[in-house]
Amino acid sequence: MDPCFPYPVGRPRKSCTIFLGYTSNLVSSGLREIIRFLVQHDLVDCIVTSAGGVEEDLIKCLKPTYLGSFDLCGKTLRQKGLNRIGNLLVPNDNYCAFEEWLMPILDKCMNETETNWTPSKLIHRLGQEINNEESICYWAFKNRIPIFSPALTDGSLGDMLYFHSVRNQPGIRLDIVEDLRHLNTMSVKSFKTGVIILGGGVVKHHINNANLMRNGSDFTVYVNTGQEYDGSDSGARPDEAVSWGKIKGSARSVKVYADATLVFPLIVAKTFAKEVHKSI
Repeated sequence: MDPCFPYPVGRPRKSCTIFLGYTSNLVSSGLREIIRFLVQHDLVDCIVTSAGGVEEDLIKCLKPTYLGSFDLCGKTLRQKGLNRIGNLLVPNDNYCAFEEWLMPILDKCMNETETNWTPSKLIHRLGQEINNEESICYWAFKNRIPIFSPALTDGSLGDMLYFHSVRNQPGIRLDIVEDLRHLNTMSVKSFKTGVIILGGGVVKHHINNANLMRNGSDFTVYVNTGQEYDGSDSGARPDEAVSWGKIKGSARSVKVYADATLVFPLIVAKTFAKEVHKSI
């Protein structure tokens, strides 16, 4: 994949490049199937997510996540080997299975010395290796849609990379600058850009900053519950990004103050899904 061009060879260049960003909790708590639908049907061109957005997708192919409650006692859960994500429970065994699956892949990647590994290239390989149609990463691999994760070490994947590096010093090296160049160049060389960001933090800022390189996105949708006064990146309205040149002053932009797990399926149903069903 040439980092200097938005699309791999043979992939048609669209009139508007769609950047989709989402935080890890959305894959954990119900939007995985919606996001997979978009990727499976080639409806987005680029994804930016956190480490959990990658690993949760892969782990769910290996072991199930269970429904719990927001008010369960953390101390009791710890004693039982259960990790709470909101009202969901992930057993420690899930991460053991993930480690058993991942380590041989990292061994192979480390030995492929001709490859300059980046987070997106590693995620691409993991999508190939998981070979499961329920997976977002699998369909991203199949449709050659890059998944960028600038904070890939901030999660279980980071733990596994640490363990692997201790056993195989210095371990696999991941070049984040090449990924940055790829993402920014996708923005610069696109005819127009559309941005959909669910949640905030590094995911939101990374996509917006890439669009700064083209003097702003043309279409932008934020879905989150952050407020400006809480000082978070999530809380910033689109107009703040306009002041930085990350969204064009002439752009059509909106922030939806809502739970993304409730409203994003409705947004997809009235937009992307309608186009898919038209062609069937």
